[in-house]
Amino acid sequence: MTPVRRLSVLGVVAALAGSLTTVPAAAQSPAAAPPSPSRAPAKTPPKAPVAVGYGGAVSSVDADASAAGIEVLRKGGNAVDAAVATAAALGVTEPYSAGVGGGGYFVSYDAKSRTVRTLDGRETAPRSAGSGLFLENGKPIPFDEAVTSGLSVGTPGTPATWDTALDRWGTRSLRDVLKPAEKLARDGFTVDATFRSQTAANEARFRDFPATARLFLPGGKLPVVGSTFKNPDLARTYKELRDQGVDAMYHGRLGKDVVRTVRKPPVRPGADRKVRAGDLTARDLGSYEVRSQAPTRSRYRGLDVYGMAPSSSGGTSIAEALNILEHSDLSKLSEKDYLHRYIEASRIAFADRGRWVGDPRFEDVPTRGLTSQRFADSRACLIKDDAVLTSPLAPGDPRHPKPCKAGGRATPTTYEGENTTHLTVADKWGNVVAYTLTIEQTGGSGIVVPGRGFLLNNELTDFSFAPANPAVHDPNLPGPGKRPRSSMSPTIVLRDGRPVVALGSPGGATIITTVLQSLLNHLDRGMPLVDAIAAPRASQRNAAATELEPGLWDSPVRAQLEAIGHRFTRNPEIGAATGVQRLPGGRWLAAAEKVRRGGGSAMVVRPQD
Repeated sequence: MTPVRRLSVLGVVAALAGSLTTVPAAAQSPAAAPPSPSRAPAKTPPKAPVAVGYGGAVSSVDADASAAGIEVLRKGGNAVDAAVATAAALGVTEPYSAGVGGGGYFVSYDAKSRTVRTLDGRETAPRSAGSGLFLENGKPIPFDEAVTSGLSVGTPGTPATWDTALDRWGTRSLRDVLKPAEKLARDGFTVDATFRSQTAANEARFRDFPATARLFLPGGKLPVVGSTFKNPDLARTYKELRDQGVDAMYHGRLGKDVVRTVRKPPVRPGADRKVRAGDLTARDLGSYEVRSQAPTRSRYRGLDVYGMAPSSSGGTSIAEALNILEHSDLSKLSEKDYLHRYIEASRIAFADRGRWVGDPRFEDVPTRGLTSQRFADSRACLIKDDAVLTSPLAPGDPRHPKPCKAGGRATPTTYEGENTTHLTVADKWGNVVAYTLTIEQTGGSGIVVPGRGFLLNNELTDFSFAPANPAVHDPNLPGPGKRPRSSMSPTIVLRDGRPVVALGSPGGATIITTVLQSLLNHLDRGMPLVDAIAAPRASQRNAAATELEPGLWDSPVRAQLEAIGHRFTRNPEIGAATGVQRLPGGRWLAAAEKVRRGGGSAMVVRPQD
C-alpha cells in the first residue's frame, strides 16, 4: 500500500507562496462565481472511433480528453503521464462520470520489465461505518435517497491514484500533467447532446443543491448544445493540486471543504428532498492509502490476460468466464451457439462473484481459486447446448472444486450504478495503461463541493445495503474503512510478454460483460477491435433475464436463443468501451465507440499515411 505523499518543507513554502500570489480571491471562498456560459464554440477536436499511427495512442469517450493525453505524449511523456492527463481532462468534460471526487483502478504495463502493475484507488467508507450504514429501523433506506446524500460519499481515491502512478512509473510531475485539464476547465469545452441529456436527467436533484445548480444549470437553465461550458472553480482546484500536490485534498483546505460538504450537505432552503448527512472526517482523508497489488492473471488461447484483483470483481470474473470458455472453439460456432455459451459463462461467473468477492482486507477472497482453470472446468460442465441455466444460480466453491456441484445457496446480484469512464493509452516505448475511474451514478451524489467545481461520489451505494439472502454470507456489506466491491475491469492482454490489446468500459456491473464480450469478439470471432467494441451487446449477470441491445433484440438470433429457454429484456445501450492494439512496425491502433455515448475519440500522435 502507498500512503499519500507529503510535500517537503521547501515544497510547502513554494506552494503557499504560489497560492498567495496567483490564486484569485474567489478561490478562497466557497461562494465562488458561477461558470460563464458562452455561445461561442470551443475548439474541440473532431471525434473518430479509430486511429492508426506512431508515437503512441489514446482512446477515451471525449475528444478534448484524448487530445490532452496526446499532447503529453507528443511532448515526451509516457503512457502513465498521458493517462493521468487524460483522466484529469475527463474530470472537466465528463464531470458526471469521473473527477477528483471519485476513485478508480489503474492497470499499467511496463515495456522494459514486461510486467503488469496495478493500483487500487477505490473510495473507502468512513471509519465509523458499520454493516448497517444504509439501514434505518432495521430496513434498507430507499436507494435513491442513499445516492443523493452525504451518507453515500466515500473517501476520494483519484488524486492519490494520480500522484502514486506518476511517482512510481511516470516521467512528468502532477504539476505538469494537470496543465491541459486546468486550461480546459478555464477556457471551456463545447456542450454536446450527451452532456445536455445527462444534465437533464439530473436536473431535479441538481436544483436542490445551490452549488450544483450554479455550476451545471447556468442561468437556471440546461446548457445549450454547441455552447461553451466553463468551470473556473475546477480550474482553480486543479491549480491548487498543481501548486500544493495532493496534500491539498488529504491534509489541506480542499479536503476540509470536502468533509464540510459531506457532513452538512448544502441543500436549497425549502427543498423537499431528504438529504442525509455523512460521517466522513479529516482523519478518513488523512489516512487514505492507494493499494499496490498484483493483477489477476489467466491464460486464454495462449495469451496472458491481466486484470484488476479485488476489491474489484472485474479481473476474477473475466478470468473465470474466459477459463470456462477455454475449451470451446468459439470461432467455429454459429452466432446463436456462441452467444449461448458466452451468456452462460457470464451467468456462472456472476454467481461466484456475488458469493466470494469483496474487499480482501476484510474478506477471505479466494482469488487464486476463482481464476484457476480447475475451478472453471468444474463450473463449465453446467453449460448444456440445448438448455439454459436458471438464475439466481448457486455459487461453486473455488476452494474445493467439485464438477457441476454448487457450493452454497443462490442469491440475486445486487444493483450497481452504470456510470463511469474508461481510458486506454500506449506510448512509443510500448508502455500501456488501462484506467477506469468513476463517481458511480451519472452525476454521483449530485452534490458539488461549493467553490470547487466537482461532484462528490456516491460510491458507497456499491455496498450491499443488506444481505440478498440472510442465510448466505455477503462479502460486500459496509465496514469501517472498507472498499465497496466494484465491477471495473481495466484489462491488458499480452503474448510472450508483449502487448496485444488493452481495453475497458464504464457501465456498472455491465462492465464485466462488455469487456468480456469485446475480448471474445476480437480474439475468437476475428473482429477488428473497433468492430468488436461496436458490436451489439448482451449482458447476463445471474439474473432471470439477459439484457440485449437493439442490434440483438431485433435480430433473428433472439428467437433462436429464446427457443432453448433464454429470456431477454431490452437495454438501449450497454457500456462504452475504449481500447488500444499493438500493430507491427511500432504502430498503435486506438479504438473507441462508434455510436454509444455519442461516440468516442481515438487518437494517435502521428497518423500513418
